[in-house]
Amino acid sequence: MPELCIPDSLTFELLTKDNWDQFVQLFGARGACGNCWCMYFRLPKAEFDAGKLDGGNKEKMKQLVWENKPAGVLGFYDGYPIGWCAFAPRQDFKKLEKSRVHKPIDQEQVWSITCFFIDKRFRRNGISVAMLKGVIDIARQQNIRILEAYPTIPTQDKLPDSFAWIGLYKSFERAGFRIVDTTSKNRPMVRFYT
Repeated sequence: MPELCIPDSLTFELLTKDNWDQFVQLFGARGACGNCWCMYFRLPKAEFDAGKLDGGNKEKMKQLVWENKPAGVLGFYDGYPIGWCAFAPRQDFKKLEKSRVHKPIDQEQVWSITCFFIDKRFRRNGISVAMLKGVIDIARQQNIRILEAYPTIPTQDKLPDSFAWIGLYKSFERAGFRIVDTTSKNRPMVRFYT
C-alpha cells in the first residue's frame, strides 16, 4: 500500500465487474461501516437492516454492478483503492424519493451523490474534494448535466468519521457545488452544473 497520498495523483473509475474486487478490498470485512455496502439510500429500511446481518447488502450491490447499473466511483492512488463515492440517478435512491427534507426542487434529471467512504489511513488529506472532482469529470464525459448532493454542515468543531459519510459541505463547496435548497439548515441540497 502506498505511504503518501497526493490528491492530484488519484485516478477514478466507475464501479464495474472489472474492479469489483478492489471495491470489496476497500470496504473490507465491515462493508465500509456496519455492513452497509452503500445500500442505505437504495433500500427500504427493513430490507437494508436485514441485509446488514445476512450479507444481503453486499449481494444487492454486486447485483447492481453485474447488471451494469450505475453505483459509484472508486478513487485509486498508485493502483490502490482508497476512496468511494456513491453516484447514480436520483431515482435509484429510494430514501431520496421518500424524503420530506430533500424533495426534488424541479423536474430536472439529476444524478445524486449520497455517500463517501475513504480508507481511514488517507482521511483528512483532501481526498473527498479530489473524489468530487473525479465524479464531475466522469459526469462530463457521460453528458450528465446536473449533480446533486445532501452534505452535512457540522454543528460542532470535531465530527466523528462515522457521521461524515454523506460528505461535508465544505468539501462540496471547494469542488464548486452551490447550495440550491436549505429546507434543512444542516443538510442543504447542493448542485453542480456541468
